[in-house]
Amino acid sequence: MGYAHPDAVRLIAEVQQEYVIRYGGMDVTPVDPRQFEPPRGLFAVGYLGGEPVACGGWRAREADGPGLAAGDAELKRMYVTPAARGRGLSRTLLRHLEATAVEAGRSRMVLETGTEQPEAVALYTSEGYAAVVKFGVYRDTPESICLGKALTPAVPVQRSADRAPGVV
Repeated sequence: MGYAHPDAVRLIAEVQQEYVIRYGGMDVTPVDPRQFEPPRGLFAVGYLGGEPVACGGWRAREADGPGLAAGDAELKRMYVTPAARGRGLSRTLLRHLEATAVEAGRSRMVLETGTEQPEAVALYTSEGYAAVVKFGVYRDTPESICLGKALTPAVPVQRSADRAPGVV
C-alpha cells in the first residue's frame, strides 16, 4: 500500500474534508508521500467487505523542531469513514501503526490533533497518550493538541523446556 495508493488518496481527501468541516480549512502540514515508505514510515489502509474504510500512517521524525526528539514517529491522517465508525477500527489501526513503528526502531509516537476532534482525543488518551510540547505548523494555534506515548518493544514470551509449545 502506501500514501499515494488510490484508496489512500481517496481516504486522505475525505479526512481533509472532515478538517474543513471541523476547523474551516484543510491540514496544511507539509507531507511528502515518500516519508511514509518503510523503513522510515508506513501508511496503511483498512478494508471492510473489500471497501477502504480506514487509514493512517506514521513517519520518522527526529529532533528537527520544537517538541520533537530523536526516535519519534509522527502519526498522520488517522481516519475512519462515518459508516465504519464504532467498530474499533481506529484502535486496531493505531495499535498496528505503533507496532510497526517499534519494529522500525522508533521510541515514541507523537501526534497533533485538535479540540474539534473529541473522539480522537478520547481514543488517544485511552491508549496512554499524554500531552507533549506542541510541535508542527499548528503549535501556536489554541485549538491544537499534541500528544505522545513512549513505544516499548513487545517482550517475547520465554517457554519452559518442560511445557508444550504455546503454553507459558
